[in-house]
Amino acid sequence: MVGLTAFVLVVHDVPLVDHLRHVERDRLEARLEVDAFKISGRTVEALEQLDEIGSADTSILDEIVAEYSTTTGGRVVVTDGRGLVVVASDEETIVGRDFSTRPEIAGALEGTPMTGERYSQTLVENLLYVSVPVVAGTDVLGAVRITYPTAVINDRVTSRLWGILAAGIVSILVAVLVAFLLTYTVTRPLNRLTAVTEKLGNEDFTAEADETSGPPEITSLARSFNRMRVRLQRLIDKQRGFAGDASHQLRTPLTALRLRLEQAEEAVERDPVAARAKIEAALTETERLQRLVDGLLALARAEARDDALGGVELLDVVRDRIDSWSALSAESGVSLTMVGSAPCRVVAMSGVVEQVVDNFIDNAVQYSPTGSSVEVSIDVVGGDGVVSVADRGPGMTAEQCELALDRFWRAPDAEPGGTGLGLAIAARLAEASGGSVSLAPRVGGGLVASLRLQLAN
Repeated sequence: MVGLTAFVLVVHDVPLVDHLRHVERDRLEARLEVDAFKISGRTVEALEQLDEIGSADTSILDEIVAEYSTTTGGRVVVTDGRGLVVVASDEETIVGRDFSTRPEIAGALEGTPMTGERYSQTLVENLLYVSVPVVAGTDVLGAVRITYPTAVINDRVTSRLWGILAAGIVSILVAVLVAFLLTYTVTRPLNRLTAVTEKLGNEDFTAEADETSGPPEITSLARSFNRMRVRLQRLIDKQRGFAGDASHQLRTPLTALRLRLEQAEEAVERDPVAARAKIEAALTETERLQRLVDGLLALARAEARDDALGGVELLDVVRDRIDSWSALSAESGVSLTMVGSAPCRVVAMSGVVEQVVDNFIDNAVQYSPTGSSVEVSIDVVGGDGVVSVADRGPGMTAEQCELALDRFWRAPDAEPGGTGLGLAIAARLAEASGGSVSLAPRVGGGLVASLRLQLAN
């Protein structure tokens, strides 16, 4: 920022100095020309006498020239029609000296005002001169020349230049101050955000970026960082919980499998029948282990799904799933009916609605007593479409309904052989589609499982 300010000042002020020099020169030339014509007008009478009788009283001219030279610092020379000096402001110029060879005097004696700059051998410096003719009617009686050292112009430009330089220095200082303030307001929040990032890198998930101070871009970045921190913490907690639950759930069937195989090894020679029974029990544990591993893989896939969302006709999907389950539910002595059918289109990933509804119906048919009914309904609640599956099974308490969506949780009175992953997988699939799964005790006994998804536009 300071460099840019300095560049702008140089680009602006260098031409400005040259412009000021020309302006001062033009202004001085114009003023000198006016002054020369004034003096010329006042010398006409004296030069007329000098031209007529060969002599004239120049005392008045001496006073005029001396006063002008003292007041302005300019040198004044008045010549007659032949170019001889009549009056001069400086003592070095002798009265009667011939100036007709000077270009400015020669031009003025021909009736042409002359303005320019030349080097003076006598004064050993550059002079700015203005010379005008002394005219009476059509006759040129003489000339008036006023000279100024060009150093006068340079001094005036220098005085202006000091003002420009002072303004430039002030501008640079202001730019430095603004640059430091701007850098401080930007880098301080960034430094705080960097410190929080380092804490997060050290797995300190309590670190939170400040969203209240700093420029809008920094506060927006801090909000995004905090959202990322929450998502990352949730993801890591899920992974740690998944690993812990998986290791705990796999330990039991593996231990049982190893025990039964050891027992079978001991009995294989002395009691082949018992050994065969132990091997069959080991196969049962292997099947259980297989189901558990399959469930874990399905849960991992559900948590990792990020397919594109699309529109799903909820009524068509639910009717299709009821048709598919009707035969199995009839064999179990449970009727499967639809009691509400509000048509609606929801947003979900492909296959999610089918998988979740299958899980609901499977659990409902499995735990419903013979002769009972499983009722499926579709409702529109707020801006969401809701599929509910209600049964008359043993049901669960409100607290158990919350726990049932966790991995590996099983009701205390649940039949053996399950993995406790079905509802957890359904919940993760619904969350990946922007929806949710919930369980609630049913009035009069039983359970209501619901899938809630956002309506499509």
